[in-house]
Amino acid sequence: MDTTIFRQLSGSMQYQLQIYFDGTQNIKPQLPVSFEELEQKASEIMKPEAFGYIAGSAGSEITTSNNKEAFNHWQIVPRMMGDVSKRSIAIELFGMQLPTPVLLAPVGVLSLAHPEAELAVARAAKNFRVPHTVSTVSSKTIEEIAAIHGDHPHWFQLYWGRDNDFTRSIINRAENAGYSAIVVTLDTRLFAWRERDIQNAYLPFLYNEGLANYFSDPVFLSKVGDPAKDKMKTMMQFANCFSNPSSTWNDLSVIRDSTKLPVIVKGIQHPDDAKKAIDYGADGIIVSNHGGRQLDGAIGAIDTLESIADAVANKTTILFDSGIRRGADVFKAMALGAKAVLLGRPYVYGLALAGEQGVAEVIGNLLADIDLTMGLAGCTSWSEVTKDRLHFQQ
Repeated sequence: MDTTIFRQLSGSMQYQLQIYFDGTQNIKPQLPVSFEELEQKASEIMKPEAFGYIAGSAGSEITTSNNKEAFNHWQIVPRMMGDVSKRSIAIELFGMQLPTPVLLAPVGVLSLAHPEAELAVARAAKNFRVPHTVSTVSSKTIEEIAAIHGDHPHWFQLYWGRDNDFTRSIINRAENAGYSAIVVTLDTRLFAWRERDIQNAYLPFLYNEGLANYFSDPVFLSKVGDPAKDKMKTMMQFANCFSNPSSTWNDLSVIRDSTKLPVIVKGIQHPDDAKKAIDYGADGIIVSNHGGRQLDGAIGAIDTLESIADAVANKTTILFDSGIRRGADVFKAMALGAKAVLLGRPYVYGLALAGEQGVAEVIGNLLADIDLTMGLAGCTSWSEVTKDRLHFQQ
C-alpha cells in the first residue's frame, strides 16, 4: 500500500481501511461491531443478574423500544457534490474545545461488567479525549477515577436525595477532585419497576456494589458508623441520600448554591421543564428518558428533542442521551438541536467483553462512523447539520 496516500486519508478512512488490511492477515475486530451483537455477546459472559441490571429497562421495556423507533422516524436527506474531503466533528462545549460530540453517559455499578470498572473506562475515554461522566453509584471512588483523568474533562453525575449534607459533601469532593461539571439526574426520584431485576430479586446496592462514594464519604459515615455493622441502617441512609420524591424546582438552589461548576440537569423531556430548568439556575439540560430505565411507556427521547430545542436552544446548552448506538443517531440528534450526545450501554458491553480495550474499540468505531456519516450526508462540520437535513416519516 502507498503509505503516502494512506496518510492523506481522513482519520476515519484510515481507521476503516486498517481494519480491512488487518483482515488480509486474518486479524478481525476483537468485539462485535453492531450494537445488537455486542449486547448479545455481553449477555453470554455476564452473570444473568448483572446483565439484567445493565440491559434492563422499566416495565415492559417499551420505552427502550420507543427510543429506537423514534430514531427511525427521522431520516437523513443526503446532499451531493459538495467538497467533503475535509471534515471536522469537533465541538465547543461549556468553553471546552473537544474533538468529538460524544461523551460517555453516567452508568453506575460498572464492577458488574469488569473488575476495573470505571478505571478502565476512564483510561479509554482519556485516550480519545471523550469526556467521562462518572456516576454517584460508581464502583470506584470519584477520587480514584479523577486521578486517571487528570486534566482530561470529566463530569460528576449526582443522584440527589433528601440528605443535603451528603449532597454538599459529594459535590465538594467532586470539585476538589477536578470534575468540571455537575450533572443532576432528575428522573430517579423513585426506583422504577424493572421486571428483570424483580425476577432476579437483585439490587446491587444490597451487595455493597456501587457504594464506593458513600462508604468513603465523611458525612455518610458519620450517620451510619461502620457500614458492615448495621446493613439495614446503611441501606436506609443510602436511600435517603439517593432520592427524594418530594423535591421541587425550588430545591435546585441547594445544588446551585453548593458549586461554581456548571450545573446540567438530566432527564428533561418536555419544553416547559426545559424552561423551568433555566429559570431555576441550570446551565444546561440533557434531553433523556434514562435509556428507558425509569418510566415504562414513555415517548422516545429523540422525538422530544425538536420541540425542546425550538423552545430553549438560544437560552441554554442542550445535550442528548437515550438510544445513541451509531453515527446516524448522532447526526440526527445534532441536527435536531443537541450540542453533544451521551453514549451509555454500548461502552459498558465493550467493558464487559474486553475491559479498557473493549471500551476503546466501541468509542473508536462510533467516532469513525460519525465522521463518515457526516461526509456521506454532504456536510463538513456540525454547523451544516441542521433540521432541514432530515425528513420525518411517521
